[in-house]
Amino acid sequence: MGILTCPVCAAKLEISGNSYKCERGHSFDRARSGYVNLLLSKHIGKTVHGDNKLMVQARRSFLEKGYYSPLCEALCSTVEKYSCGGSILDAGCGEGYYTSAISDRLEGSGKAADIYGIDVSKTAVDYAAKLNKSVTYAAASVFHIPVSDSSCSMLVTLFAPYSSDEFRRVLGDGGIMIMAIPSEDHLWELKQAIYDTPYKNVVRPYELEGFKFLEKQRITYSMHLESQEDIQSLFSMTPYYYRTGKTQQERLLALDSLDTTADFELLTYQITAKD
Repeated sequence: MGILTCPVCAAKLEISGNSYKCERGHSFDRARSGYVNLLLSKHIGKTVHGDNKLMVQARRSFLEKGYYSPLCEALCSTVEKYSCGGSILDAGCGEGYYTSAISDRLEGSGKAADIYGIDVSKTAVDYAAKLNKSVTYAAASVFHIPVSDSSCSMLVTLFAPYSSDEFRRVLGDGGIMIMAIPSEDHLWELKQAIYDTPYKNVVRPYELEGFKFLEKQRITYSMHLESQEDIQSLFSMTPYYYRTGKTQQERLLALDSLDTTADFELLTYQITAKD
C-alpha cells in the first residue's frame, strides 16, 4: 500500500487506472512519464520555484559524467547500512540521480524498500520518472509533503531546503534521516577563479531539534572539469548561479577547464521520540 496522500484534504491516495484518487473525490492524473503532480498553487508562493528545463538538463549531464559519483557511492552505502525496509523518501530529489542509485543499490543487495521522490520542479520529476520506473515520483514541496504521518522508515535530503516539522511528521519511530551538505572547501578553486573576495562555506553545528546525531562522513576529492560546458553545468547547480554579476560571469566563461575541490559532508540522524 502506498504512502501518498491528497494535498487538498490529506486523505490516503489510491491508484485507480492512470490516476491517484482519495475517498473524498479528489483526483490527480499521472503524467505520461509516470509521476503525479501533487503540488498545489498555494504551496508554490509568489515567485518561481524549482529548476527549469535548462538547469535540469545541465545538472543531469554533469552528474551522469560521474563528477559526484564518490558522494553517490557514500550515500548508497549509508542508506544500505541503515535501511530496514519500509518506505524511503528522497525529499528534494531533483532529476532522480541519487534516488535511482539508492533504488538500484537496495534492489541489488536484497534490502527491499519502497522508494519515493518528491521535488518542487515538475520538469525534474518528469526526468526522474523516465529514469527509473521502480521509484514513485511526485511534484510536491518539502514544506507540504503529501505522504502519511510516520509512514517513512528513512528520509534522504541532499542540498535541499530543510523542513524540520515535515521531516519529523513523515518519519516513523526510530526513522533515519540522511543529509548531504557542502563542506567548507567545496568548489573553493572555482570561487577563487571568479570572485574578488571568495569565502569558504560555513558549516553549521550538526545538532537538529528532534533528532539524534549518529555519524558524519566527509567526502573530499579533486575534480578536473574538462570543458566550459561542464564548468557552466556545475555552476548552475550552485546558489552562486543566482547572484553572480556580469564581471564574474565573464570570468567563468573564460575558463576552458578547471581543477576544483569537491567537499561534502554526509550526516546521519535518528528521530527522537515523538510527543
